[in-house]
Amino acid sequence: MGLHKARIRAFEDILEEDSTIDMVTLRSLAFNGIPDDKGLRSLVWRILLNYLPSDKNSWQSTLTEKRNLYKHYIDEIIVSPGGETDHPLNNSPDSSWSTYFKDNEVLLQIDKDVRRLCPDISFFQNATEFPCHKVVYSGGAKRLHKRVEQSVLKFSTLERRGLGVAKLSDESRRSDSTQSGDYAPLHEGREAHWEVVERMLFLYAKLNPGQGYVQGMNEIIGPIYHTFAIDPNKEYRMNAEPDCFFCFTNLMAEIRDFFIRTLDESDSGINYVMGKLSDCLKKFDPVVWDLLEKQELKPQYYSFRWLTLLLSQEFALPDVERIWDSIFADSDRFEFFIYICCAMILLVRQELLNGDFASNVKLLQNFPPMDVSLILNKAVEISLAA
Repeated sequence: MGLHKARIRAFEDILEEDSTIDMVTLRSLAFNGIPDDKGLRSLVWRILLNYLPSDKNSWQSTLTEKRNLYKHYIDEIIVSPGGETDHPLNNSPDSSWSTYFKDNEVLLQIDKDVRRLCPDISFFQNATEFPCHKVVYSGGAKRLHKRVEQSVLKFSTLERRGLGVAKLSDESRRSDSTQSGDYAPLHEGREAHWEVVERMLFLYAKLNPGQGYVQGMNEIIGPIYHTFAIDPNKEYRMNAEPDCFFCFTNLMAEIRDFFIRTLDESDSGINYVMGKLSDCLKKFDPVVWDLLEKQELKPQYYSFRWLTLLLSQEFALPDVERIWDSIFADSDRFEFFIYICCAMILLVRQELLNGDFASNVKLLQNFPPMDVSLILNKAVEISLAA
């Protein structure tokens, strides 16, 4: 207990500095794990994800500016189409209806994914204490899940016929999310945490049209939002949504190339990163590397998901958050992350050496429960020897 209190005190000392945060010391502390107490992780992640600057004098103005900007996004982007000059049959690509129908296709995928976020905890199904009033008191007009439900029941798509004549055709569509017992939306005036995540991902897709929404982004935004939404500090908790949105946007700017297929072979693409993991394994355990080569067990069979989703699907949420402390604290992002993934393979080496292709694929795709401190300590060992 004494050691734990000392760690909390060490973080508080740095964060309570009058003017500038000592980033080197903060990174060093965070690398070894951030205590769950007193909203420390929530605040430190805001700094490590380049949302809050090291200059503390700028914090209030940064937060005010960004939170107002996010409100503006909700006003401008979460809108219903229509108006005197617009009509569902308008076939102009600039028509708000045309955009609306296109957005709904993205929304269907987001909705399906967020209704399944972290099923081992109840958090995302629960109501947020700070719902977005403009949305939850809009009579359903601004509720994104309402759009999805309408799309699922009667998905209206514009079809071009003959010489540019457009007609509305109703196609009955079914969606997994309406049948599989996934998280249910809450009634007028209330919203669940997964609905908040849906809104952030939709705004992100709209503001980043070159990339849009890619399946799996829900797994990356989830732990950040969870960390911010349970902050004991009411002001930070109340602003979990805008703060999370910008932290997620900053993180995606660093890993977005993992999600863009055309960049797979580039120095920032996923194939390059998988190659780095393979090289690391070859260096530290040539025997296991050779076995996986002989079995033709390629890194993409298991490490594609590890790397693109920052291990968020391999471990329980508290363990993911602990691993992310070290990843976010790494000034050479994402060098240490490669060592973590390599450590995972080395820690199951005996099972791999005894296994055939099928059992080894299964082992690596369903990584066994393990104390993450073992993995992180092994990764430190590798990093010191690298």
